[in-house]
Amino acid sequence: MTKQSKIIATEARFPLAKLSLSPMNPRQDVPQADVIELAESIWAAGLIQSIAGLAGKKDTAEIVAGGRRLRALQYLAEQHPDIAETRPELANPMVMLAPDAETAEAWANMENVARRDLHPAEEIRAYGKMEAKGGTVGAIARAFAVNEKHVYRRLALAHLPERVLDALAANEISLSNAAAFTVSNDEKVTLEVLERAKESNFSDHQIKQALKPDSVRNSDRRVIYVTEAGYDEAGGRKNADLFSDQTFFDDVILLDELFTAKLTDAVETLQADGWKWVEAIQDHYLCHYTMGLEKFGRVYAEGGDLSEEEGERYDALAELANGDVLDEDGQAELAALQAIIDGTYTDEQRAHAGLYVYVDGQGNQCLSGALVKPEDKKAAIEAGILRKSAHSSANDGPKSPISQKLRDDLNRVTKGARQHAALRDPDLLIDLLAYQLSHTLHWDSPFGLTKTDVPNWPSTEAEGYALDERLTTNPSRNMWGAKDLGASFRAFRKKGAEHVRGELTRFLAAQFSGGDEKLAALVDKATKPDTREVWTPNAANFFGRVGGPYMVKIWRDLLELAEDHPTVTTFAKLKKGEKAAKLEALFTQSDLRSALGVTEAQVARIDAWLPEGMD
Repeated sequence: MTKQSKIIATEARFPLAKLSLSPMNPRQDVPQADVIELAESIWAAGLIQSIAGLAGKKDTAEIVAGGRRLRALQYLAEQHPDIAETRPELANPMVMLAPDAETAEAWANMENVARRDLHPAEEIRAYGKMEAKGGTVGAIARAFAVNEKHVYRRLALAHLPERVLDALAANEISLSNAAAFTVSNDEKVTLEVLERAKESNFSDHQIKQALKPDSVRNSDRRVIYVTEAGYDEAGGRKNADLFSDQTFFDDVILLDELFTAKLTDAVETLQADGWKWVEAIQDHYLCHYTMGLEKFGRVYAEGGDLSEEEGERYDALAELANGDVLDEDGQAELAALQAIIDGTYTDEQRAHAGLYVYVDGQGNQCLSGALVKPEDKKAAIEAGILRKSAHSSANDGPKSPISQKLRDDLNRVTKGARQHAALRDPDLLIDLLAYQLSHTLHWDSPFGLTKTDVPNWPSTEAEGYALDERLTTNPSRNMWGAKDLGASFRAFRKKGAEHVRGELTRFLAAQFSGGDEKLAALVDKATKPDTREVWTPNAANFFGRVGGPYMVKIWRDLLELAEDHPTVTTFAKLKKGEKAAKLEALFTQSDLRSALGVTEAQVARIDAWLPEGMD
């Protein structure tokens, strides 16, 4: 690629390795948290906004506008070594090239000039993808440099049928036309009106009138939920279209009353089960952002175990269900066994949590899952029902005494402990692999099946940390340049099934990264990981990396002493290195424990202690 000489801007794709941050770029320092947040949005929605730069020597370019995006792409390349194969558009981003240094400097000083305006349909879909991946309104707003009000308006359109968004993208309808379609919960009617609107150039008012006539059809979620029989029993009026498979329900007010009454009955039934609260939602989905659900806590049912006989029966029924040949009685039996696996909520969980009840677009009654309201979280944490988040914002309390780098190391130790425990159950690992390979799990895959290992070793200090040697020795053989892989494979197979199984078990354990919260909890229940089995805090790996006041707090809490106790005040006067050494001795030397008069209960607490947020 040669340096551009035209007086107009051009666009070209560059490998990430050929891109660097220009000294002209105004964003030389960007918090790592912002980079990671933007990287997640780009991975979910793609690089919607291009970056801009000035072409250099040897097919390179220096980025003058889009520094955050460049760092986010580089971060993704580090996290996904196979990005060139899986996401080539991110590995080779489009760069808008300035014709000369003067233009590049002007772009650097007003970065938004280098961005192209997004079509509303692109915006809506991009925001919707981020929302589906769990992105908050604030994160979406920051990623696209817009205000949150704008994001809310676009997300309101993200639930429209794809054909409506396709029409918007093709400029067959206007943005305000698209907004008019949000009044409908009936997708079939929506698509019918869409075609009429495109042909006759409907106004917004005409679209709404067509979507909300005096009658509703039998495809409406309210009709499905109430049932036609329930509507008839209440004396509702209806008529049928003889030329199509449609029934029109004329008493819309009655239908709404029946719909609300059935939801209310559902709330009362659930409330009788001991939940702290149960509330009905009229919408056909839970909007996390308008309802503020990201501030709620979540608790999960305690799953049960099937007997060997029940497990065999479950597998047989599931196979029949997958083949669509399971009868009604069999479906009921399978549902009963599934209920045992899913488990139930304890009385104490119900006493602190609640449920939202709503009816989806297909007329199915749905539950939110057990949620703890923000004002109830403290009590739930104290009761042991809800674990305090390790990712609380700075506004939730005092700043954590543990640095982010140390937190990353502790997370690696925790992950290593889980891998260590997973080695105890090879069958589970193999079953998990089959599950992942047969399902598209996206970010929630239980195994990090990439070209690099799942990190389980601290980046700086590993003293006091020891994993099963199968996780740390005998790395994969490098077969680059091998002349006969067939012969190599035959030799491998001759070592026997036990060797092959051992190698597979070792590899899967080293690639185990958890999956989503419920899946990780299931695996933990089976393998019983214990971080302290493989890691003991000492001066090098932990105490020497935190502040003095935090070490004083640990010392005081473990020994159950008052702040003015002589043992505490003497410890507080020590230098940082001396404090770290003293705490290490408390964890490793029985003679110090004896000298301090440590009780058996305190010994147990010390032997089980882990830093906050590490489990």
